[in-house]
Amino acid sequence: MSEIMTQAVDAINGKLDGEAYDGSIKIVIGDEGSLMINEDGAAVCDADAEADCTMTADPETLMGIMTGDVNATAAFMGGKLSVDGDMSQAMKLATVLG
Repeated sequence: MSEIMTQAVDAINGKLDGEAYDGSIKIVIGDEGSLMINEDGAAVCDADAEADCTMTADPETLMGIMTGDVNATAAFMGGKLSVDGDMSQAMKLATVLG
């Protein structure tokens, strides 16, 4: 697992803090791979299953969103973050990560 994937999983798990998550989200991080956020409130690496929502971003954009340096809505509007599927899931995750 790459350092970017490890950092992303650690950051998301820290923000979720084990709280149940209603829904499922797959996050594709450029060429690094993908991770899933499951209903148990945990992010897991290298998961490639169906999800309610799939978000795709390059590593820099994703890490910027995680640290608060990049606004998720601005990244989406600027084409740096794409969302497929249930947009309400993406908005809910942005609130959790915000």
